Amino acid sequence: MNNRLIILAGGLSSRMKNSSIINDLNTKQIEQANERSKGLIEIDAAGNTLLDYLLDNTVKSGYKIVYIVTSNDGSLFRERFKKYKKLEIKFATQFIPKNREKPWGTADAVFQTMDQYPELQQTQFSVCNSDNLYTLNALRQLRLSESKNTCIAYDRSALNFSKERVSKFAIMQFDEAYHLINIREKPDISKVDTFRDKDGKIRISMNIFAFDGAMSFPFFKNCPVHPQRQEKEIPTVIANMLKMYPESMVGIPMAEHVPDLTCKEDIIKMTAFLINNSNKL
Repeated sequence: MNNRLIILAGGLSSRMKNSSIINDLNTKQIEQANERSKGLIEIDAAGNTLLDYLLDNTVKSGYKIVYIVTSNDGSLFRERFKKYKKLEIKFATQFIPKNREKPWGTADAVFQTMDQYPELQQTQFSVCNSDNLYTLNALRQLRLSESKNTCIAYDRSALNFSKERVSKFAIMQFDEAYHLINIREKPDISKVDTFRDKDGKIRISMNIFAFDGAMSFPFFKNCPVHPQRQEKEIPTVIANMLKMYPESMVGIPMAEHVPDLTCKEDIIKMTAFLINNSNKL
């Protein structure tokens, strides 16, 4: 049974820190946006962070163990969640090599977590970002999927993002039975229409998956570096795994928005979303 979730929080939040200051943000929020990981920015009047909301949905969806992956200095995460009582929380560190200034990417974050917690190499687990607010519905369906490997396949038209931003998300292609055929990070815009599913929908990845540990570990361990972006990416892991194990990942179609924190403007949008959609999370 899938009762483990890896939450990726080891990124440097560069776009958040480098984005312009928004007048509607208070001084505290600006300071947090410039200094903290995105999942630890307070987004409501009670001082809750995005990660607080995500963990609440994680509990309700039935997960029992969460692995929070942080950068070398994960002290703020540990301080805030070390006494969290609703879940067993473990902390993993995504170490940065001496010859690099930033982490190797999402696939490396999962690999380092599996290396630090070997039980993940033999069991099923889920993965998601710390700066996306996934609904209880998405987390629950992912956990309860009977497939060894699963992805949530979001309808692009239901995502409330600008065309420029959504064009940068990974795109997925499925067969008639909804087995994943292909996943492409930052696809060529001219080829997007060729990825439409049987219902004519373009399916987008918001980086939320479930993996069979034994099957996926070699691919996380040996994930090649993308030649242009110079990162090890989860879509590369999946693409390579599908070459050896065709039809091993199943998609769950879903049509709902997934708010995220990329730049300072998104803090305002996230706060408004929480006020207007408190009953839909």
